[in-house]
Amino acid sequence: MTLDEQTQQMVAANQADWDARAPLHAASTFYDKPAEYWFADYEWADLGPLDGRDVLHLQCHLGTETIEFTRRGARTSGLDLSEKSLEAARRIAAGAGVEVEYLHANVYDAVQAVDGRQFDVVYTGKGALCYLPDLKQWAETVRDLLKPGGFLYVVEFHPLLNALREVGLPGESDDLVLRADYLEGRGAIAHDSTVTYTGDEVPGRQTSYEWRHGLGEIVTTLASAGFRITTLRESEVLPWPRWPQMEQTPDGWWRLPDDAPRIPLFFALKATR
Repeated sequence: MTLDEQTQQMVAANQADWDARAPLHAASTFYDKPAEYWFADYEWADLGPLDGRDVLHLQCHLGTETIEFTRRGARTSGLDLSEKSLEAARRIAAGAGVEVEYLHANVYDAVQAVDGRQFDVVYTGKGALCYLPDLKQWAETVRDLLKPGGFLYVVEFHPLLNALREVGLPGESDDLVLRADYLEGRGAIAHDSTVTYTGDEVPGRQTSYEWRHGLGEIVTTLASAGFRITTLRESEVLPWPRWPQMEQTPDGWWRLPDDAPRIPLFFALKATR
């Protein structure tokens, strides 16, 4: 990792913050869903058969999605910055009766953490990219983690959702109003709320830091690192109801009602090395 000292301090603060949040998240009903719930149908279409393939899930948090790759026949590894998250992930995998290798490391140190091994698929997203201060280093790291012909699959909150704010703050209206940046460029954004997205109060929660990344920056950075973009989807559904007027889909996810604007809330990107 070659981040400057100030950024490394911010990353360390994020690590402490996720360590504090992990036990609350593991006990929350927010995550009390089967692993397959967290995947949209188009993800499996894009990923293709995983039987016998090597899959690495970066920034895997509790591993609530990671275990599903093993169930579908992959040799699966998960990597995360938070040791407390991985403690919960190991318990979840053991309870599900599946074998996952979990590794404690910063995503920028992933190549060293896996001892130079390479993978058929690197999977990441759903609240991960905003914790990356340097997208160029991330893209180069992912490239080095992949076998020739392997691919990166990112499923992530759309930058438009981030600009609308992915979690409402107390006192805010439920209108679709731009409240934050869509584009990158302002540096780190500090968050001081003591409540995590599961609705739990986090005792002694520290300031955490996020970085915005627009869709153009993500695509261009990957292309510059030598990736070939093969799929870019934009989706109007979320796995949780961001706004109270959202309606549940037959798959259990949530979308805005028909009389609301059709806007992208998620995106899925596949990029081949």
